[in-house]
Amino acid sequence: MPTAFTDVVAPTQTPLRTIRKPPLPALTGIRTLLALSIVLFHFTPPHLGLLYPFVDNGYIFVGVFFLISGYILTYNYADRAATLNKRNFWVARFARLYPIYLLALIVSLKMLDDEWTARSHAEFWKGIVLTPFLLQGWSPNLATFWNTVAWTLSCEVMLYAAFPWLIRIPWPKTAGRLIALLLAIWAIGMVPHSLYLYLNPDHLAGPVTRYTSTYLVRFLKYTPLPYTCTFLVGVVLGKLQHVLSLTDRQRFAIATASVAALLVVFYGFVSDLPYLMMHGGLLIPLFAALVIGLSGSNPISAAFACRPLLIVGESSYCLYLLHFNVLILIRKYHLSAHLHLSALDPWFSYAFVILFSLAAFRFVENPARRAILNRFSTKPRAPQPAS
Repeated sequence: MPTAFTDVVAPTQTPLRTIRKPPLPALTGIRTLLALSIVLFHFTPPHLGLLYPFVDNGYIFVGVFFLISGYILTYNYADRAATLNKRNFWVARFARLYPIYLLALIVSLKMLDDEWTARSHAEFWKGIVLTPFLLQGWSPNLATFWNTVAWTLSCEVMLYAAFPWLIRIPWPKTAGRLIALLLAIWAIGMVPHSLYLYLNPDHLAGPVTRYTSTYLVRFLKYTPLPYTCTFLVGVVLGKLQHVLSLTDRQRFAIATASVAALLVVFYGFVSDLPYLMMHGGLLIPLFAALVIGLSGSNPISAAFACRPLLIVGESSYCLYLLHFNVLILIRKYHLSAHLHLSALDPWFSYAFVILFSLAAFRFVENPARRAILNRFSTKPRAPQPAS
């Protein structure tokens, strides 16, 4: 999921001086690993070895994108919440999200043939109307219409729409209270998933899996409301980042402990944990600790900030949004065979979609974002002489 570092300064008669936050390159790097894990989860190659537990449970990382999104936005805007220009903020988010979203729909036009065959005519036309407006995620049955992974954008739009008010809430000021609030919000977010497993309203004979597709399960997996708490955890985490005074050694210890805990979970007993709970954010506190650990200078954050991860990480939003249908189309039209590269598949297909995403980032996302911001953002007024 997308995160942005676009600065928006509110127009005032005497503009406040905005201090640019230090970059967090490790979080750009980790987005590469999250996005690649999701790609491989959807299109899993053989012989993954030690990577298999992460790839086989790649759906978990979708929630981590929501966490990082809330965190980065709060990291950037928390100290100017009172002067945040809502129009400019929303224009910046639109400029960040919609050009690639539209490109993904255009590239995926051929997928509408399958949608027409698989759905009733009424449902098909409903999807045609809702999807360009990023509203398909509000309908559990239509959430994966046209571009399977684009339901996350419906969630992001709702959360971004609310963010200018969320950031102005009088959040706690101390680290202890913020940590308690973070855990409380996370626990509340797990309630719907826990209730579903306890009550079994669909009367399922077996456990919920990635292939379970009842209306209620799809509501919990794809619609915006279940992800609100994960995003709010990111917001609280961003507030926590502002009040913490951690040394690099302490951040290294936190990063090391969170990585170790995640390794124990993925290699030890991830297969024994309920799928629906994992999808709903069961591991979010561990990822929250990792984000705090990576928001500083230490050997682990340096590893995540290596140059190859940063290059792909900048285009991770493009990679996430484009990969599903592009890979399907590559297979449908036998691109590797036409290029006499079948022996290199599936790795050729993965390399193609990564390169396509890098090109989309450079030649579509960046120019379109600049054009939209230049056209629709309001400019701060010139400073007025003091009276």
